[in-house]
This record gives sequence, structure tokens and C-alpha cells, in this order.
Amino acid sequence: MRNRSTRAAKAREFSQKARDEIYHRDAGECIFCAREYEMENITWFEKHILSVMHYVPRSKNGLGIPQNGALGCQYHHQLMDNGSRGKREEMLCIFREHLKSKYQNWNEEDLTWNKWRKG
Repeated sequence: MRNRSTRAAKAREFSQKARDEIYHRDAGECIFCAREYEMENITWFEKHILSVMHYVPRSKNGLGIPQNGALGCQYHHQLMDNGSRGKREEMLCIFREHLKSKYQNWNEEDLTWNKWRKG
């Protein structure tokens, strides 16, 4: 059982290779900043701290693959994760469209880990 949970945890994390691919694909810029989405309260500091965000979150078994990730600045990543300002659904739509534009056969169902998946 421990082996399965270890594989699941590993599958949900972005490898360095996946992070590098996402960083390159997104041209080193937050996908929301690139669209100038909700920029009125962002600080310089928040805008320049980038991380890879999951579209399907790890808590819902979202895989750590490029098709499930995008670059986000600290401000937008927190805004999407918290959802406290009612922007989460709108941000997920933007995120989904971004991923669909990058992967011709992108399918949300392929983004979650299950025990039958290899790896």
C-alpha cells in the first residue's frame, strides 16, 4: 500500500524536466499577467515570484505533467488558490484555454492520477 501512495505522491509533483518545459512553453511569464488579468492590486514583488500551478490540484490527484501546469506569479497563484475574491472559476477558464491552445489533444480527464496508471 505504501508503494502505491508513494507513486501517487510522486506523480502529482512536477519534475524538474516538467517545470523546465512549462517555463519555456510559457516564455517565463505568468499566464495571467500576460493577459493583464486583475493587475490593479499586484505588487512588483508578487509579480516577479513565479511558480508552476496545477490546473487540477494535487489534492484532487492532479498529475505533475506539463499539460496540467502553467506559470503563475505569486499574486495570481494565491488569488486562484484562495478563491476568496470569487475569481477562481474565471481563472480556471483562462487556465483551461491556455492549456488547450498549447496541446492539440488536451483533455481534462487525462490530468488525474489513478492507481491503474503506470508511473
